[in-house]
Amino acid sequence: MHHRAHRFRRPNTPRPAATRRTPETTLFSGVYGLILASALAAALDSPGEADEPGSDALWVLLTALASAAAHGYAHVVAHRLSADGSGVRVGLRAMLAEWPVVVAAVPTVVLLLTAMPSWWTETQAVNTALLLNTLLLAGWGAWTARSAGRGWTASLRAGIADMLIGLVIIAANALIK
Repeated sequence: MHHRAHRFRRPNTPRPAATRRTPETTLFSGVYGLILASALAAALDSPGEADEPGSDALWVLLTALASAAAHGYAHVVAHRLSADGSGVRVGLRAMLAEWPVVVAAVPTVVLLLTAMPSWWTETQAVNTALLLNTLLLAGWGAWTARSAGRGWTASLRAGIADMLIGLVIIAANALIK
């Protein structure tokens, strides 16, 4: 009966901690990865330059890996400063916990790779990746708000707010190019 109790709670009341499914770091890293992949793809696709979607896909992937490692390492440094005295294993776990940064970059990498066999241009792949990532940001924002126990209205507002980040990247890409 406890698993059904959340269906009958008042709107906008948070779920009990036991029913929350998504750790905060996973959510943060996923959003960060989507924004990072979008910004990189937009920056790497320069007008007037030869299309190099394979090289650009590799850069997006390597940058996501480096960012995940750097963010995890920053957690290690922060723990050291708090006199935690954690060992190497804890540090490696902190870095591996940033896997959502890399996973969030995968759709962009895949779309860039589809431009390699000339199925479409790199610019089309980048534009599609920017649109997809913007939609993923909206869905991610709404989903995380729902996971935190927010009502549908608040969740949709959160999704729209996250989507605005993607729209800013799209607008910046259009203005710069």
